[in-house]
Amino acid sequence: MDVDFIFKIAAIGIIVTVLNLLLVRFGREEQAMLTTLAGLVVVLLMIVKSISELFAEIKGLFGL
Repeated sequence: MDVDFIFKIAAIGIIVTVLNLLLVRFGREEQAMLTTLAGLVVVLLMIVKSISELFAEIKGLFGL
């Protein structure tokens, strides 16, 4: 896992947090929740992609 990958996840978290705080402050709780869920989905998709690459490397390592 590359450090760049961790920084991307942290950046998404910071952006989602700021958007969430702004939307809640303006009384848009529904949009804030949707923004949080969208950020979570994006990060989960990034993690799933990395895990699939890890399994592919392990599979290639053992020659399966």
